[in-house]
Amino acid sequence: MRFAGKKVIITGAASGIGRATAILFAAEGASITIGDINEAGLAETAAMMDSTPLIVPYDASDFVSCSALVATGAQDGLDVLCNISGMLQWGPSLEFSMEDFERILRVNTLSVFAMCQAAMPHLIESKGNIVNTASTAALQGIAYTVAYAASKHGVAAITKSLAIEFAAKGVRVNAICPGHVDTPMGNSAPPQGDVDWALVMRNAPKLEDGTCAPSDIAEAFAYLASDAARKVTGSLLTVDGGQLAG
Repeated sequence: MRFAGKKVIITGAASGIGRATAILFAAEGASITIGDINEAGLAETAAMMDSTPLIVPYDASDFVSCSALVATGAQDGLDVLCNISGMLQWGPSLEFSMEDFERILRVNTLSVFAMCQAAMPHLIESKGNIVNTASTAALQGIAYTVAYAASKHGVAAITKSLAIEFAAKGVRVNAICPGHVDTPMGNSAPPQGDVDWALVMRNAPKLEDGTCAPSDIAEAFAYLASDAARKVTGSLLTVDGGQLAG
């Protein structure tokens, strides 16, 4: 029961990693607020949890909505913020629209800062922590994912910068860098157009059955959010089946 008595906000909780993280934190005693744009998915997640969460639909691309989620979820205090909402869109760079690039940055990067900024006063009070979702795409260039990689490099920079700025106030800020995860987003249909699949497969996991389950990533969230990681801040924890090993 690592999170007994802890107040936690988890975004992206309607499916995938967010859902698995909400289920795990609830099993370990947390009082949880779950947020996502998918209200039906949030209800399904809530039905799988050991305790009844506060359900707050929100739009990650709307910064007022981000602030409202934090205000609602932190009414009685806040100990942990797990930023998991995000989107993936990829394809040949010469055909990638600026509108799609901008939306990816807004959802994956700017919303993370909006959530962190809104949550930080509460976390300073509780000496709490933030766990963001970066990606292996935050640590290297990946062909055909310029917008996504840029957005996740931004999450890495937000994580490390906030970790430095707020360490003296007792707030830890870390991020997880998942590789390929068996989720609806991770298994989305491949793009159309001129794609060199040999370049894509350079980033395949190396371990046998190396694709991660959402629960594998949820366990990493739980570790970084727990007291076991009390000396860990500014870290980018890779969970990728050896994808970046070489």
